[in-house]
Amino acid sequence: MPNNRMQKVNEELKREISNIISLKLNNSALKKGLISVTEVDTTPDFKYAKVYVSMIQVGDKKEALKALKKASGFVRSEIAKNINLKNTPEIIFQFDESIEYGDRIDHILKEITKDLKKEE
Repeated sequence: MPNNRMQKVNEELKREISNIISLKLNNSALKKGLISVTEVDTTPDFKYAKVYVSMIQVGDKKEALKALKKASGFVRSEIAKNINLKNTPEIIFQFDESIEYGDRIDHILKEITKDLKKEE
């Protein structure tokens, strides 16, 4: 379990990276749909930060993730300008499927409920 300082850093990174993605990245693969940062998990030595992103209505998710990974150096330099950390962590983007997974389960449950109501 991350300590209080680590949680604060993760939340601040999450906020800052969300702003950078939505306002400063100009790659066309990132402008379609909604990309949101769901979680940031920084290593205790602050060398690396795994950034989990979800994508809604993004055409090619692999292409969008590739664009994010390509922009990670720029994202890191923007973080260094805006957040006062001794070491700015290397950014590692990861796809977070939890929202899509939850949406699929919700859809399945609705279908089951609909089928049960038909049988009554």
